[in-house]
Amino acid sequence: MSQYQIAVIVGSLRQDSFNRRLANAIVKLAPPEFSFRQVQIGDLPLYNQDDDANPAESVKRLKAEITAAQGLMFVTPEYNRSIPGVLKNAIDHASRPYGQSAWAGKPAGVLGASVGAIGTAMAQQHLRNVLAYLDVPALGQPEAFIQVRDGLFDEAGDIDTGSKKFLQNWMDQYVAWVKKHAA
Repeated sequence: MSQYQIAVIVGSLRQDSFNRRLANAIVKLAPPEFSFRQVQIGDLPLYNQDDDANPAESVKRLKAEITAAQGLMFVTPEYNRSIPGVLKNAIDHASRPYGQSAWAGKPAGVLGASVGAIGTAMAQQHLRNVLAYLDVPALGQPEAFIQVRDGLFDEAGDIDTGSKKFLQNWMDQYVAWVKKHAA
């Protein structure tokens, strides 16, 4: 059976963030031939083109983990109607130097959770614009703008029954997307 390694990029540094909880829960809905690894982005220096010739070890690790993956999953909050700076910083690091992007061609899924009514719609749209430029085919449908309410996660950290069917459908579509586009 083919094994698909998925790099999970959580756009929040907070250990108990809603998006980290969502990332931990949704991967349990994937089939056994998919494995997921959260990529650390909090230790990256701020991107500076002067460092392209001699990147930090954390940048080398990030690029290696992205390169080794057959797919990407972005789970991000929305900060000021866009993606968090830490996520944009990671994207910039792994896309440089020009012509050496680790992202190119990797199929991606984008989702996010927020207490707000629009769930992370603006952040996801901005992220999709960036990914399109980086030649990352992103799953378009279904969209997953998750509003965090009491009971979204059960005591074990799993997705509650009411949201599970929707997120299972998202995962099923994501799995098919990765299988279609993974090299």
